[in-house]
Amino acid sequence: MIRIKNALVMPMTNGIEITNGEVWTDGSKIAFVGKPTAEQLSTAVFDREIDADGGLVMPSFKNAHTHSAMTFLRSYADDLPLQEWLFNKIFPMEAKLTGEYIYYLSKLAILEYLTSGVTASFDMYFEPEYYVKANIESGFRTVMCGSISDDKSNVDRLDGFMQRFNGIHPLIQYRLGFHAEYTASYELLEGMAELAKKYHQGVSTHNSETEKEVCDCIKKYGKTPTELFDSLGLFEFGGSCFHCVHLSDNDMSIFRDRGLYAVTCPGSNAKLGSGIAPIVKLHDSGIKLGIGTDGPSSNNCLDMFREMFLVTALQKLVFKDAAACPAEWVLEAATVGSAHAMGLDDCDVLAEGKQADLIIIDLNQPNMQPLNSVANNLVYSGSKQNVALTMCAGKVLYERGEFFIGADPREIYAKANEIIRSMAD
Repeated sequence: MIRIKNALVMPMTNGIEITNGEVWTDGSKIAFVGKPTAEQLSTAVFDREIDADGGLVMPSFKNAHTHSAMTFLRSYADDLPLQEWLFNKIFPMEAKLTGEYIYYLSKLAILEYLTSGVTASFDMYFEPEYYVKANIESGFRTVMCGSISDDKSNVDRLDGFMQRFNGIHPLIQYRLGFHAEYTASYELLEGMAELAKKYHQGVSTHNSETEKEVCDCIKKYGKTPTELFDSLGLFEFGGSCFHCVHLSDNDMSIFRDRGLYAVTCPGSNAKLGSGIAPIVKLHDSGIKLGIGTDGPSSNNCLDMFREMFLVTALQKLVFKDAAACPAEWVLEAATVGSAHAMGLDDCDVLAEGKQADLIIIDLNQPNMQPLNSVANNLVYSGSKQNVALTMCAGKVLYERGEFFIGADPREIYAKANEIIRSMAD
């Protein structure tokens, strides 16, 4: 067992409530949370004891929407609107990707996730077998979201991925998903609805990211993307929608009634000029929320602290209300909400029997003092520098600047630069 002692603990089982205590892990799971008795301590046998030195132990962040291997396009095609950025810059470069490239580029993303206290990603990308290999070797948890597009023939390919990758490893899941309405044929959407019924599972996709996307869909089908998907039965079993910037009131009703998760990606949406998702309105409508970074080619970083700050700051700005979107909402979305949006119900909070996916926040740093409100400090002044330790499935993968993923970070950096140079030739 591993004992984390001398800590403040925010389990997220009761909001942002914090107590003095300890967290023990046994294998991949949490064995104890609270204040141990003398008897418990006298009988427990620990393989390692970690002194948190007054730091905060809390559930790790979950990145509920990303394209990890897009690290190779970080700072490659900036300052462009989404449609031009995607079709003229990104898609042509992605056509040059190989499975080996995706393997190394995914490892680069994992390094960055760990420094940000992220232990799981809801990832939509190509060549899943290479992505799976990178995650298993690194000890990182991932839920892969189907990324198919074009015609219905790809539905069978997605069905094959569902059968191949679910159950392949405890850290790996594969869930139903497709890229977006504007890259899918009507027949593909019908096929996705059939798969939803086959697996009794929700479907996830990019949804209403830009005004153009919504307007074009209305012109084509007489419905918003949300209305179209719902009319076809795609949301019969729920799902998660990424971005959700331009939702109508009826869209929001569908989200609430179907139990859909709205996953906001404020950094990417702001940088691409796509708009600001109405988080306050979504929350007040009873819609469940998660937070994602989107890919590192549009964001350009995989930093949950920056996303949390942007979620709340942009809501205060757009609603002209300094009280809008308090820190508690944001922390809930970045941890518990994002975990549930990904189907990781056993990775959401710190409680006995749950997966030991947790982080230690170093509070003994200037930006964390004084401790008027630890939760507010995390959202408003926190940064990656405060992540002292990141643990996934009971294994320490990052601790105070050192990585424990079975690979030399410098070799991964060198490989990423070699890849982009070869693709540019």
